[in-house]
Amino acid sequence: MAFVLIGFMGAGKSTVAARLAEQRGASPLDSDALLAERFGHSVAREFELHGEESFRADEEKLVCELLDDASTRDVLALGGGSVLSGRVREALAGHLTVLLDSDPVLAWERIHTSQDGAERPLARDREAFLALHSERSALYEELADAVLVWASSASGEYPVLVGRGLLTTGQLEQVWPLDRSSSRPFCVTDETVAALYAERLGDMRALVSIPPGERHKTLASAERVWHELVAAGMTRADHVVALGGGVVGDLAGFCAATYQRGVPVVHLPTTLVAQVDSAYGGKTGVDLPEAKNYVGAYHQPAGVIVDPATLETLPAQELAAGWVEVLKTALIAGGELWEIVARGDEVDERTILACVRTKLAVVAADERDGGRRQVLNLGHTVGHAIETVTGYSRYRHGEAVGLGLLTALRLSGTEPLREQVRELLLARDLPVTLDAGANADAIVDATARDKKRLGAGGVPFVLVKAPGEVNHGCEVAAEDVRAAVEELVG
Repeated sequence: MAFVLIGFMGAGKSTVAARLAEQRGASPLDSDALLAERFGHSVAREFELHGEESFRADEEKLVCELLDDASTRDVLALGGGSVLSGRVREALAGHLTVLLDSDPVLAWERIHTSQDGAERPLARDREAFLALHSERSALYEELADAVLVWASSASGEYPVLVGRGLLTTGQLEQVWPLDRSSSRPFCVTDETVAALYAERLGDMRALVSIPPGERHKTLASAERVWHELVAAGMTRADHVVALGGGVVGDLAGFCAATYQRGVPVVHLPTTLVAQVDSAYGGKTGVDLPEAKNYVGAYHQPAGVIVDPATLETLPAQELAAGWVEVLKTALIAGGELWEIVARGDEVDERTILACVRTKLAVVAADERDGGRRQVLNLGHTVGHAIETVTGYSRYRHGEAVGLGLLTALRLSGTEPLREQVRELLLARDLPVTLDAGANADAIVDATARDKKRLGAGGVPFVLVKAPGEVNHGCEVAAEDVRAAVEELVG
């Protein structure tokens, strides 16, 4: 079973195949490049000499040969139109078929700013190009076992794979982003997740399990993980595997960032909050009693593998709490994602992918929280303060962020949107008020220790004009913050 990349022209299949093959200790196979070698000239020239029908016949023959001969370690990049062949589609059945996610406008721009832009016979008219992309999209999605999004930031790039069954049906070997023969995996997880999925991981050099829950995302837990990695013989050539939700991902990522001054980490997020938000972007850390995520580091992953089937084992309350990050992301993104969330639709693979694309785009523009990335903290300033004041035990992270969203929307002066969000939270049995007797003063005081605060100034808030119109760095009067928090007290 080989790793086979499909997708539209200009998606970057050749480039990504080369990077994946290098990470996996293999060699890439590119059908277009191999066809050009066989022809003795470019694909464009072949179109001119013999037409598309003749080209497709030769392409079908070569691609079927590649698929018949491919081994488990091979990474294949197929031409965009190769899957139009019924024989090719049948031959794909024995392999892991991965759709490389692409935006057609960006693909067009990529092609026409590259040296081989003139060598694309089907990319000479922009409107025809976009129409062809639309025509083929459904076929690509139907054939794909998983979707690959390539994440980029200032400090590096990594693959994000989303596919049902990647973990639960034992397909990890085919999608693992690192060569496990030269970099050994050491897993960090929690006791609940270990019981469900540890056996699906294959050979791990060690399995370090911590108790579940935010209360255990501490320096003491990190120290325990470091000691167990040392005892298991982990070296700088090896890598950490973060199997679990946001707590595990933050903790394992922090341990990876600091163990022997940094080793790679591969994330296997098993909760909704991790699959749509926390597994991406490289923020790692642990909590202090005084404030959440106060000790940490930026450490981008070597890869993220998302299996939505793991959400089926989540308790309903955990799934609902994780959905708040979907809601937050939809408020930031606006457009189609907001429409889906506003309708109350259930989360599926497409929704997860939309959230992933939104977060990766924000991180690509601002990896270190110097500007635009701060919008991802929407609802988190007060949400984190609520978690801190209640000892990380009363409210789930998503529940606290939901309350923080209501505060942010009150401060934004967008009452109709606040009421809509409140109804969406209620529809999922999420809290819209704090417990009676909650200490509003303590929560407001805790916001002053927010990580975004710089110098002696106030804490900058993220405010919302409308879905898709979110601003960061907003100054808010202390009395307004207090009034908004007091409004939450039941």
